[in-house]
Amino acid sequence: MNVPPTPRRLLSRGSWPEARRIGVLLRAETFGGALLLLGTVIALVWANSPAGDSYQRLAEVRVGPSALHLDLTLSTWAADGLLAIFFFVVGLELKREFVAGDLRDPARAALPVVAAIGGMAVPALLFVAVNAGGGSDLRGWAIPTATDIAFALAVLAVVSSNLPTALRTFLLTLAVVDDLLAVTIIAIFYTSDLQVGYLAAAMVPLGLFALAVQKRIRSWWLLLPLAVTTWALMHESGVHATVAGVLLGFAVPVLRRDGSGGIGLAEHFEHRVRPISTIIAVPVFAFFAAGVTVGGLSGLSEALRDPIAIGIVVGLVVGKTVGVLGTTALFARFTRARLDDDLAWTDVFGVAVLAGIGFTVSLLIGDLAYGAGSDRDDHVKVGVLAGSLLAAILASIILRSRDRVYSRIAGQEAADDDGDGVPDVYQR
Repeated sequence: MNVPPTPRRLLSRGSWPEARRIGVLLRAETFGGALLLLGTVIALVWANSPAGDSYQRLAEVRVGPSALHLDLTLSTWAADGLLAIFFFVVGLELKREFVAGDLRDPARAALPVVAAIGGMAVPALLFVAVNAGGGSDLRGWAIPTATDIAFALAVLAVVSSNLPTALRTFLLTLAVVDDLLAVTIIAIFYTSDLQVGYLAAAMVPLGLFALAVQKRIRSWWLLLPLAVTTWALMHESGVHATVAGVLLGFAVPVLRRDGSGGIGLAEHFEHRVRPISTIIAVPVFAFFAAGVTVGGLSGLSEALRDPIAIGIVVGLVVGKTVGVLGTTALFARFTRARLDDDLAWTDVFGVAVLAGIGFTVSLLIGDLAYGAGSDRDDHVKVGVLAGSLLAAILASIILRSRDRVYSRIAGQEAADDDGDGVPDVYQR
C-alpha cells in the first residue's frame, strides 16, 4: 500500500529552490490573472456601452512609422507587439524547463508532456467534429487547443492552499509544453504570404542577439535594438511576430558560464521582463482582444448558436478534460510512466478541467483564423470567454474540494499520536 501523502512528505519532495520558484510564479500569475480579468471586463463593458463606438475607434487608431510598414492599429500592436514580450517570457520558461527543469528528465516529464499533446489534439478533433459537414469554416480548429497559463495558475493559486507542489509542477509543465506547441501551430498553420527574404534577414539580428547573450552581455542598449529588429523583420516575413519572442527567449542561456548554481542569464531576464509581460503586455492585449459587442441577450444567444462558438466551448470544456486526463491515464496504463506518489487521479481531473481556460493564445488564433473585427471573430471571442469561464468554475469546484481533503490530511497529521509521520486516521 502506498504511504499517503502528508505535508511532511510534500515538502520533502523536490528542492526548496524549485518550490520557492513555483511559489513566486504562482503569486505573479495570480496578480497577472487579476489584471487580465480586469482588462477583459473593462473591454466588454466599454464595447457594449452607449460609448462602444469610441472603443472601436481607439482600437483602430494607427501609430508607427509607415516607411517601415509598421503603421499598425493599437489592437495589432497589442497582438503582434506586446504579446511578443509575453512569448519572450514563454521562451525563457521553456528553455529553463528543458535545461534545468522538469523537461530535462524524460521520465518525470513524460506524463505532463503527453497530457499537453492530448489536451491539444482532442479539442481540435471535437471542434472539427462539431463543424464538419455544416458549411462552417474549419480554419479555427486550433482555437480551443491553447491553455492560458496566467489564468490557469491564477485560479489554482486562488482556490488552493494545501494542494501538493507536484500538482502545480504538473500544471506548469503541461502549460509550457502547450505554449510551445501553440507557437509551432501559429508558425506553421497561420502564416500567410511568407516572405523568405525578410525571414532570412531576421536570422541576422537573432544570431547577433544569441551571440551576445552567450557571451553573457546584458547591456540593454545592445540587446534591445537587436530584439526589436528581429521582431520587425519577422513581422514583415509573414510569420506571426510572436514567434520572434520565443526564438529570442530560446537563445538566452540558462546555466552560468562555469556551470555552477545561482541565477543564470535566463532567470535574470525573466525576473526583469515578466513584470512587464504580466502587468502591461497581457492585460493590454486582453483589453483590445476581448472587446466584443455582444448585442444583449439576443446577440449572446445568436453567438452561442454559431457552430464555431459551440465547437470552441466543447473543445475547451470537454476536449481539454478528456484529452489531458485520458492521455495521461492511457500513458500511465501502458508504459512505465507513473503519476507522482503525492497525487491522486482526482487531482489530475481537476487540472484537466482547469486546462480548459484558453484565453490569450485562443483569442490570438481566433484573430489569425477569421480576421480581427469580423462577425465570426466576435462569435469566436464569445465562445472563448464562455468556455474559459465555464472551465474555470468547474475546475474551481473540483480543486476546492481536493484542497479541503489535503487540509484534512494536514489536520490528521497534526493529531498523529504515534509520531510516525502518517496520520492514524486517513481517508483519501
